[in-house]
Amino acid sequence: MSSDQQYPYGQHDQQQPAPYPYQDPYQQGQGHHQDAHQAPQTPYQDPAATQTWQGDTWDTQYQPVVQAAHQTGAPAETAYVPQHMASHPLPPEAPAAYEPQQQPPAPAVGPDGYSPPTTGGNARITDAQRARAEGRSPIIAPGMQPAGLTAALGLLLAAGAAVGPYALLVPLVLLQADTAAGWFRLNGMWPARQGIALAFAGGLAADAALLVTGKEHAPAAIIGALGVWVLLTLVLQLRSHAGADERMYGLMATVVSAALAILATGHLAAAGEAVTVGSVAVAVAVLARALPLPGAGSVAVSLLAAAGSGVAAGALTGIGAGGALLGLAAGVCALIGLRVASYDYPSRFVHMTAGVALPLTAAAPAVYLLGRALV
Repeated sequence: MSSDQQYPYGQHDQQQPAPYPYQDPYQQGQGHHQDAHQAPQTPYQDPAATQTWQGDTWDTQYQPVVQAAHQTGAPAETAYVPQHMASHPLPPEAPAAYEPQQQPPAPAVGPDGYSPPTTGGNARITDAQRARAEGRSPIIAPGMQPAGLTAALGLLLAAGAAVGPYALLVPLVLLQADTAAGWFRLNGMWPARQGIALAFAGGLAADAALLVTGKEHAPAAIIGALGVWVLLTLVLQLRSHAGADERMYGLMATVVSAALAILATGHLAAAGEAVTVGSVAVAVAVLARALPLPGAGSVAVSLLAAAGSGVAAGALTGIGAGGALLGLAAGVCALIGLRVASYDYPSRFVHMTAGVALPLTAAAPAVYLLGRALV
């Protein structure tokens, strides 16, 4: 009978027997392997060892037989210990040396009072959040090169509108493709080939519906295409196996991108004279906005340039003084599109897509509505 059965739990310290000569706790297990005619060997006795109970024990801190064998270097003289019951003492823990925590160096402050942008820190926050935390603005204007591309595309729209609807269709398709790709990249979703293709297909469907039904049914064609594509986007997102948050982000981005691509069809639905005036006004407005001028001064100069170009283009197309109002409205919409493309610390790809397309796309409703009123 083992010691755990002889003495109940909690009575080991109260009922300790008198000390007796040291015996190997595994002596009994060895007896089964010894020859009957061979005398048992005397186990190694450690005089400094503490008396322990005979039998199995839960003490994992001290194993006298194995420890003595390692200390004396005489494993052959010790009793046989089964491999599954042998244990080794843990090495002593060395005290860790105290090392003072090093503080990161303070960032250098530039002449404008703000520190330079950093790439370290919390990886979960966006560049715009880090810019706000460091006192920098997350708004970055596209610049002169995207403004030049916008102006070139606007002049193509103006020239196509002067020729006819099918000539206008070529630069309009480029505008819709650029709008669909730029909106997804502006929202941080790239690559998103299925969403971009779906939004672009919505714009093409609106163009086809408008060409089939005619300009007199333009609102029905545009709104109908928009409704069908919103429903199609909902069905596709419901079949997605992504998480709930990712599906919601994809749904909103696809719906807005398709809506913008379909909204650009307003250039095809508007009168040709209005498209010419509005496209020229947008081209002049974005070029003036890209000039190195103060913020409020740049906006004022841009709007004045849009109104002046509207007057000039209106005189050429027969709209007359109403071209100033149309040019001013198109210039305001173009600045709104530039502001959207400049938000949230955009990349160069955003500037070359959304920064090029959004000014012209945002001006499509104003061109269509004011064109119907003035022409």
